[in-house]
Amino acid sequence: MVQRKEFDQELEALKTLLTQMGEHVEKALKNAVKSLQTLDTIKASEVIQKDAELNAMEEKIMDIGSSLIVTQQPVAKDLRRIIVAFKISSDLERMGDLALDVAKVTMRLEGQQLIKPLVDIPRMSEIVIQMTTDSITAYLEENTDLAYKMAKNDDQVDLIYSQIIGDLYKLMIEKPENVSQAMLLTLVGRYIERIADHATNIGESVVYLVTGKRPDLNA
Repeated sequence: MVQRKEFDQELEALKTLLTQMGEHVEKALKNAVKSLQTLDTIKASEVIQKDAELNAMEEKIMDIGSSLIVTQQPVAKDLRRIIVAFKISSDLERMGDLALDVAKVTMRLEGQQLIKPLVDIPRMSEIVIQMTTDSITAYLEENTDLAYKMAKNDDQVDLIYSQIIGDLYKLMIEKPENVSQAMLLTLVGRYIERIADHATNIGESVVYLVTGKRPDLNA
């Protein structure tokens, strides 16, 4: 009983760390997009500097999970819980890197003016932030319905991303002098779209945790 209690406590520690990672990603993306909207390089710099915190949390998850596998030799769903924690932490770390990439675009645009007000990029990021929240909730509650919701939200993000690409390409044709910034904004759209893909991956991991089978929600 003591061994099981210790195991459950360590699993709770993994959940806590994953929740903290999710909150970090949400805040990083929110602040990165805000920095881009106002070309606030100070806010962008803060996002970049805090990325190390996310990496440290991922490493701690790997340490705890690896120790559990070696000392407790879990099987079946208990083992899946640890494997899924590894996978989710990897997705969250990559999501954080992509938010950092958005902040880096702000840094590259220092001293410039935006070629157009940003509307679709913030709208897309709001959906992705909610996806991140939902994906972690799905994991904590082992809620497969919420996990499958990722696919529908991801389709919505893809649609907005396509609109962004179309608008920016049109702008590049009309005003070739804006090509450089337009291409950077296109990259921002791509970064956010990729964050949505990783949130969808977390949904897949939740379904795997509950059912033992991994669906393809990014199809």
